[in-house]
Amino acid sequence: MQSSLVLHPLPYTPDSVSWLLAIRHLPRLVWLDSGHPGSHYGRFDILAAAPSVNLETHGTRTVITHNTTSQSHSLDDPFQLLGQYLSLSSDAVSHPLPFIGGALGYFGYDLGRRLEKLPNQAQADIDLPDLSIGIYPWAILQDHQQQQAWLVFNPALDAAYNFLEIEQLCRDAPQNTWFHEPRLNLKSDNNLFKINEFKSKVNVDEYAKAMAQIQAYIRAGDCYQVNYAQRFSACYQGDPLLAYLALRTSLPSPFSGFMQLPQGAVLSLSPERFIQVRRQQVETKPIKGTIKRGATAEEDVANANWLVNSTKNRAENVMIVDLLRNDLSKHCTRVKVPTLCELQTFANVHHLVSTVTAQLNPNASPLDVLRDSFPGGSITGAPKIRAMEIIEELEPTRRSVYCGSLGYISQDGQMDTNIAIRTLVCDGEQIHCWGGGGIVADSETDQEYTESIAKVKVLMDTLEQYFGPTT
Repeated sequence: MQSSLVLHPLPYTPDSVSWLLAIRHLPRLVWLDSGHPGSHYGRFDILAAAPSVNLETHGTRTVITHNTTSQSHSLDDPFQLLGQYLSLSSDAVSHPLPFIGGALGYFGYDLGRRLEKLPNQAQADIDLPDLSIGIYPWAILQDHQQQQAWLVFNPALDAAYNFLEIEQLCRDAPQNTWFHEPRLNLKSDNNLFKINEFKSKVNVDEYAKAMAQIQAYIRAGDCYQVNYAQRFSACYQGDPLLAYLALRTSLPSPFSGFMQLPQGAVLSLSPERFIQVRRQQVETKPIKGTIKRGATAEEDVANANWLVNSTKNRAENVMIVDLLRNDLSKHCTRVKVPTLCELQTFANVHHLVSTVTAQLNPNASPLDVLRDSFPGGSITGAPKIRAMEIIEELEPTRRSVYCGSLGYISQDGQMDTNIAIRTLVCDGEQIHCWGGGGIVADSETDQEYTESIAKVKVLMDTLEQYFGPTT
């Protein structure tokens, strides 16, 4: 497989918007975005379009589309089905790239219903699939650490578009004026995207009632922690890509992503890695513990110090680390925790981030690890299944993509996925985002409510300021 791999060097550009503009007219555009140059945590950008195969799961049924025309369907486990179309290879990795063609897309939170028996109480009012994954034979990759770029083509994966056409697009891109000045003037282009004010699906009293119920379950011994979220929605019209470009400027994040779908779009500004597999080494980096940035330098330092020394937030983080250690142990050995409750700082908040590592078993695949750890424990609670049952009972609407995962699975067995927090979903004429947090026995309602808004306020404010009715 790797002997036939084509790695064509491309001109490097600090902002991958340049390459995005070259291919944005192609179907099912995907950009896994490191947030560079705004974020210093990420390294690689992956951009692709025109998959040879696309899988979309709704409930128990997965529709498989081949080269945009021929369709079939399956009732099989979506993770196993994806593995069949991906044909993962365990060959030694002999190239510098994390992705050489393969699967790109998202696994929605509600895909967890295919893995566990859950109640059916929350309203399913978003029409996006539970899973939307394409098999992409080619991609543009940028390495912001080495300042290199490549066009990758994998002949082992049938191409829907002639590779020579893609190569020509990439060859022409540096000749275009926008390649060297890729920033769009969002203010002047805002007639192409408009939005009204975001409204919450849950009012303050309803939030307090849900908090009380969660803490009653905790006191009764049902669970230790539940991640409870509220949803904010607005009407929109126009091109969601413009919205994403504005958001990544306001909140550059290392595990971001944009996906254009026939029925909508996904805009993720996530700071959190779910599971990475690189040369049989597995890593997950759960976030638990959050406080907003301070208005002054002194307040910012004080907030960070408070978070680092918060017994409650550290206990929440340790609880989820233990859950993830257990999940990884199903397919891994040598599970370790090299860093616990490390402070990381982002544009709007400080977080406590831990790192869990492991060695993938020789007879296991990255899809095995993903499936049996899904959805991520940091956005469910502990124990996981009981927490998911309580979420279904208390959140009035299904989560859709939120708290699922965006990412890639390369044909050579490398994988990286995010936790789809700070994530917006465009569905029809509605755009939705969610803010949540882990509720434990000593959580305070006012503080949790304020924190759930603070996590996504920059997203809502950015879109309303750029594209709202008063602009």
